[in-house]
Amino acid sequence: MYCINNLKVSESLIHSRLNAIKFYFEQVLHRENFFIDIPRPKKKSSLPKVLSKEDIEKLFYSTSNLKHLVILKLCYGMGLRVSEIVNLKISHIDSKRMLVLIESGKGKKDRYVPLPETILPELRIYYHEYKPKDYLFEGQYGGQYSISSVQAMFQNTMKKAGINKPIGIHGLRHSYATHLLEYGTDMYLIQKLLGHNNVKTTEIYAKVTNTQLSKIKSPLDSL
Repeated sequence: MYCINNLKVSESLIHSRLNAIKFYFEQVLHRENFFIDIPRPKKKSSLPKVLSKEDIEKLFYSTSNLKHLVILKLCYGMGLRVSEIVNLKISHIDSKRMLVLIESGKGKKDRYVPLPETILPELRIYYHEYKPKDYLFEGQYGGQYSISSVQAMFQNTMKKAGINKPIGIHGLRHSYATHLLEYGTDMYLIQKLLGHNNVKTTEIYAKVTNTQLSKIKSPLDSL
């Protein structure tokens, strides 16, 4: 109650804190089922924020910096988390098999995702111009490109494109999954591409896809 009323922390953070205490009592002190009767706050059920294909195109056209453009295209074209895009290494790109290794993604799991064919020419130009040494995207003085720099770049590009939507760069990953579903891609395949443990996590995108909603005719239109 202190966390809710005084600290005003989110439901997710409260769950994390409860899990930490639960782990200590049950795994360290071996007091099983210690937390079984303690109520937890209900998490807010919010839908993922998604950009339309038209907005995605506007975003790309508003990017004059080649590095930024490649970052945005890979985030959307492979459904990557921002942490995964900055962790990409040159050695992870297999242009012959057209696959990219996502190493130690969320949950410390490796997975492969298809490399979009259309990005290959720009990726090669980028490599020759910027000459990254280890990580695919490196900072001004070398080393791994920072997550905050990618997030700030995304917000600046959104402003340039005139897209006034409260959405972060993670929205490109949401858009990737939603658009794949609209193309008719199998839900279980999308689950594997996103690296979700459970297909229920992936099923949330079915709630924002336009495929079924666009077929519904409002009674207002029949008046």
